[in-house]
Amino acid sequence: MSVRRRDDPALFDNVEDKNLLRQYDLLLNCVEVGLAKGIEAFDKYTLWSLNAAAVANIAQFGGRFREEPIYVGDHIPPRAEAVPGLVDRFFSMIHENWATIDHPTWLAAYALWRLNWIHPFVEGNGRTARAACYYLLCLKQGRLLPGSRIVPERIRDNRGRYYAALAAADKAWDAGQFDVGELAGYLSDLLAAQLGEAP
Repeated sequence: MSVRRRDDPALFDNVEDKNLLRQYDLLLNCVEVGLAKGIEAFDKYTLWSLNAAAVANIAQFGGRFREEPIYVGDHIPPRAEAVPGLVDRFFSMIHENWATIDHPTWLAAYALWRLNWIHPFVEGNGRTARAACYYLLCLKQGRLLPGSRIVPERIRDNRGRYYAALAAADKAWDAGQFDVGELAGYLSDLLAAQLGEAP
C-alpha cells in the first residue's frame, strides 16, 4: 500500500513529513551504535533501514536496492545490476579511509555525492544520502551533534548550492577525476551554522 502525491497531495506531504521524523529517530539510534562500535557499523543494512523509514507508505520497495533503470534529470545512474557492487565499493572507500582522512566533512561529502550518483533505491535516495552524510558527520565529531536545525534540514533549505556542488563533483568524475571539495566546503558551512546555534 502506498500514497501517491498526484492522488492526494496533502496526505502524501503529511506521510512524508512523518517519515522524516521517524527516519531522524532511527538515524540517532544508528549514530549511537556507530559511536559505540566504530565506523564498521555503517553498512548496507544501515542504508536499507534509513531508506525504508524515509519512504514508508509512499514507495513499495523501500529498503531494497532498485532492480530497474532510473532517471534523475540529466543524470543517468548506473545500471541496476551494478548497484550492489558500487555500494560495496562505496563502503570500502569510507571504511578504508576513515582513520586517514581527518577533514571533518570530506567523507560525509563523498557519501552525499556518491549515494546520489549511484541512486541505489527506487525512491528516497536524497533523504537517505543526507541521513548517511549526517551519520558520518556525527561519527567524525565523535558525538551526536547539538543544534536546533541539523545539516540535512539545512541542505533542504539551501538546495541551490547543494545541487551546484553535486554537479561539480559529477563534472569532475565525468572528466576522470575525483573531487568533492566544493561539497565538503558547503557541508563545513552548514555544520558551522548548526553548531553555532547550539546552546
